[in-house]
Amino acid sequence: MSYTSPTVTSAGLVIPTYIDVRDYLIEQYKSIYGQDAYLEEDSADYQWISAVSLRLHDALSSVQLSYNNRGPQTAIGSGLDQIVKLNGVTRRGASYSNCLVTLTGTAGTVITNGEVVDTSGYRWSLPETVTIGEDGTVDVTATCQTIGEITALPDTITSISTPTAGWTSVTNAAAATVGNAVETDSELRTRQRLSVSRPSMNLLAGTISAIAALEEVTRYNVIENPTNTEDIHGTPPHSITCVVEGGDDEDVAEEIWLNRGLGVYTNGDVIIDVADPITGVITPIRFYRPEYIPIYATVMIYPLDGYTTATSDAIKQAIVDYLNALQIGADVTISALYAAAMAVTEDLYNPSFSILDITIAGIPSPQESIDITILYNQVASGNTNNVEVVTE
Repeated sequence: MSYTSPTVTSAGLVIPTYIDVRDYLIEQYKSIYGQDAYLEEDSADYQWISAVSLRLHDALSSVQLSYNNRGPQTAIGSGLDQIVKLNGVTRRGASYSNCLVTLTGTAGTVITNGEVVDTSGYRWSLPETVTIGEDGTVDVTATCQTIGEITALPDTITSISTPTAGWTSVTNAAAATVGNAVETDSELRTRQRLSVSRPSMNLLAGTISAIAALEEVTRYNVIENPTNTEDIHGTPPHSITCVVEGGDDEDVAEEIWLNRGLGVYTNGDVIIDVADPITGVITPIRFYRPEYIPIYATVMIYPLDGYTTATSDAIKQAIVDYLNALQIGADVTISALYAAAMAVTEDLYNPSFSILDITIAGIPSPQESIDITILYNQVASGNTNNVEVVTE
C-alpha cells in the first residue's frame, strides 16, 4: 500500500501506516539526493527517516483517536466516559463483595475490627465494632477485602482471622452479593445503547433500559406475562417480574414504578413502597433479588506437549469466569464449557491438552452430562474450588 493522505471514508478516518510514511519519506529523499543514495537500515539517514516516520505516525494516530472518540461505537477509555455522560450514564467502578454473616459467642462480647476468612482464603472485614446479642448471636455484613467478583457460597465463610475472647464461630447462611470489576468499554457501550431506548417503542423496553442504566446494577432479567393465566415460571397474569442484581432497593423500585405499564402488577418478594411525588399515592413495587446456584464441573483431559499445572489453573479460571458471566435465567451448557476450556490454549492447531469429557452438577438436584436450566430468578455461580481438572 502506497502513501495516501488521511481521508474520511464510510469506515471513518483512514490514516497511512508507519510503513507508508517511512516509504514516502525514503522516496522523497531519493528524489532529492538521487536514486543511488544509500538508505539501508544501518545508515544514519535511514535511522533518522525511521525516527521521523514514527513520530509522524504517532501524531496521525492521535488525530484518529480523537476522531473516533466522537461517538460511542468507536470511543474508548475516558473518551467513551465523556460521550456516555450525554445520555446520563457513567462507567461502573469496581466494587467489593459483601455477605451477611452470623457471629456466635458469649452475649455482650465486643468485637473490634474483626476479620473472617472464607474457604478460598479471601478475608472479609466486619464493621468496626460488633456486639454479640443476648441470644449469643449477631448478624452483620462482612465486606471482602479483595475488590472485584469474589464469590462466597453458603457456609463457606467459617474461619475467624482475628480471635477475640467470647467469639467462638462465624458462618454465612446465604451466598455473598458479588462485587464487580471496573466496567469494560464493551459493557459500557451495551448499557449506553440500552439507556437510549428509554423513550422506547414499548414500556417493557423502557423498564429494562432504566434498570440497566442504574450505576450499581450488574445483572438483570425482566419477564412479562401478558396473558390471563399464570405462566410456566409461576408469574401472575398481567404482570412483570424483574430480577435485579446490585443497585439500591429504592432506586430499582423507583425505576420500575416510573416505567411500568398502567395497571401492571409487579411480581417479587422484595417490596418497596413508592410515593407519587405529585399525588402522594403509595404504590407497592415488587421485584426479586437473584438466587445463586453453585455449579460444579469435572473436566477430564489428556495432557499433551506443553501442558503444565498452570494450564490446569487456567482451565479452572476460564470455566469459573464463564459461569459468573452468565445472565440471570441463562442455561449452563456443556458445549459452552468446552469452548471456555479450549480458549485457554493459544494455538488450536497445536494444543497442550485434549478434553476427553466434561460433567457438570448443580445444587440442589445434581445432574451429569446435561444442560442445567437456571430459572428466571436464579443465576449460576462458581469458584475454582468447584472445578476439578483430572488428567488421564
